[in-house]
Formats: sequence, structure tokens, C-alpha cells
Amino acid sequence: MPARAAYPTAEPFLPPPEDEAGRRDLDTLRAAAAGCRGCPLYESGTGTVFGVGPAEARLMMVGEQPGDQEDLAGLPFVGPAGQLLDRALAEAGIDRSRVYVTNAVKHFKWEPRGKRRLHRKPGIREVRACAPWLRQELAAVRPRVVVPMGATAAQALLGPQFRVTEQRGEVMPFGDGGAEVMATLHPSALLRERDPARREERYATFVADLRRVAPLVG
Repeated sequence: MPARAAYPTAEPFLPPPEDEAGRRDLDTLRAAAAGCRGCPLYESGTGTVFGVGPAEARLMMVGEQPGDQEDLAGLPFVGPAGQLLDRALAEAGIDRSRVYVTNAVKHFKWEPRGKRRLHRKPGIREVRACAPWLRQELAAVRPRVVVPMGATAAQALLGPQFRVTEQRGEVMPFGDGGAEVMATLHPSALLRERDPARREERYATFVADLRRVAPLVG
């Protein structure tokens, strides 16, 4: 097993490339990621939460990191935020079973609060450490559209200067393979909104963003 790098990175834990373009298939990546020790978050999480969905998905949705329920289940977007995402996708006319969902960071970062484990925002070094896994997921799936949800995912894909508050809903070219990207809100941000009217307004914005990409993914 590779030793942890002085500057945290998942790079030493990537499996060998399987084609001339340096790609690995999703099953190989998922198996290798289970043993990732590329940053200290593996010490506190139950395990790696890798992406799920069809290898030929035309739409990839990227969140920040797994939450408490995702950490325990070993699957992304199975808790309240995932349920809200499922509802929004259905309203936007997108088949959830045809979407690949993942996170920028694959381990749950949390702090204890009594018997509860409360989410903590991952730092830039943790996002950078996990970036090799996200790059490989993108290379393996080769989606038509990538939708980062929330600031952490958007900045992981589009750079630290990107502002979801100013640029969400804007469809832009992504990479050199003809894909497109559109940032939107994170479902967990909607759940945290205390004002019911504001929550419904933001949810409507989220659904409207998803409707914008629905024609692109069929």
C-alpha cells in the first residue's frame, strides 16, 4: 500500500491505466478508491463513498462530499439531500437511473455534536487530494453534461474564482471533448433554508436549472 504523500493526494492510489488514454473503468476505480489513504479524512469516515450510476451516463452530477447517511451506506445521495435531488430530477423530466452521481470529496468530514456527526466543509487541500478520483470518473463516464452542485463542487471543476451565486444556471463548454457544464445549488443548501417561502423559491430555481440541461441529455 502506498505511503501517504507529504502533500496529501490520492494519485498514488490510482490503479494502473487500462488504455492508451490513461483511463480506468469505474469498477476498477471503485475498488481502488476503497483503499485510498490520500488524505487524513479516511481516518474518521466509515469508508470511501464512490460515485454510482451507469458508465455511459450522459449526465454527471457532482456534490461536495458524502453526508452521515451516505457514509454509513457507502453510497452517494441516499439521505435527505438525495431524496430532494430525486424529486427535482423527476420534476425536470430527467430519469434518475440514467444519471451518474458522485462527490468532489469521497470521505465524510464531520465533527461530533453529542451523539450526532455534523457535516464540516472540506478544505481546499482535501478537495485537491481527492481530485484524481473525480478526474478519473469524468474520463471513464465521458458525460455530455456535468452539473456541479454547490460552491465546493463547482470550484473543484471550474477553479477557485467561480461563484455559484453569480454564475449558476449558465451552460458553458467543459474540457476538450465537447461536453458542457452548468453549476447549480446543492440540495442540502435548500434543506438548510429556514424560511419556507425562500426554500420553495430556491427549490424552483434548482428545478429550473435541471430543466435547462434536460434536453442536452435526452
